[in-house]
Amino acid sequence: MIRLERRGSIGVLTLDKARGNAIDPPLVEALIEAARQLGGDGEVRGVLLASAHPKLFSPGLDLVTLAEFDRPAMERFMLRFAEMVWALYVLPKPLLAAVSGHAIAGGCILALTADWRVLLQGAQIGLNEVKVGVPLPWSVTVLLKASVPPHALPRVALLGRNFTDEEALGVGLADELAVAEGFRETAVARLEEFAEKDPASFAGIKSALREANLASMRAEESARLGSWLEGWFSQATQARIRATVASITKK
Repeated sequence: MIRLERRGSIGVLTLDKARGNAIDPPLVEALIEAARQLGGDGEVRGVLLASAHPKLFSPGLDLVTLAEFDRPAMERFMLRFAEMVWALYVLPKPLLAAVSGHAIAGGCILALTADWRVLLQGAQIGLNEVKVGVPLPWSVTVLLKASVPPHALPRVALLGRNFTDEEALGVGLADELAVAEGFRETAVARLEEFAEKDPASFAGIKSALREANLASMRAEESARLGSWLEGWFSQATQARIRATVASITKK
């Protein structure tokens, strides 16, 4: 599911789940717990969020599992998904996403919780929810607006495009590109640059920068979830989900 390791003062949180780290309830719970542990470990100065899969960071939600959920179950899952986003977003120490493979939809969301995103050259990153037929959850909307410049929002959110390389940098989905050789070392070196800062100062500045966004997420997520659920359970979206699940399970 996930591997949590310590390498000196760096905590390495590695996604290592079937179906390329597709996000399901156990993974959400594991990430919430990992964020709690890492946030409270005074020996950890920075956290690397990485993937064990060579070509995938995460493809997003685990449709094979979630397609079976009824509305109450899906509502419970999405509320916990939001809590996972909050937990990673406000981690009181540097969080760097080492995006070594495609990060689509929920995979992109995981990356957006980080303070810095290193993207492998050639890897795709993007939010395709509009193509699936669901709105962005409220917390994700807030997260996206905090990460992407206004001029790029139509391409990212309304067209649902995936981006690579310089385009990903230009729309704010990545902060840095790296080649495959030495990718992990590049990511760790950047994280160490963050981690060498005074921990209390870093945590205080990060909290101040993000507290208004977090307050908006927490205040409105539940109230706005109904419209997301309407999209998810619409006939057209359910048909797309079933077709996607059929294609996945044939492989």
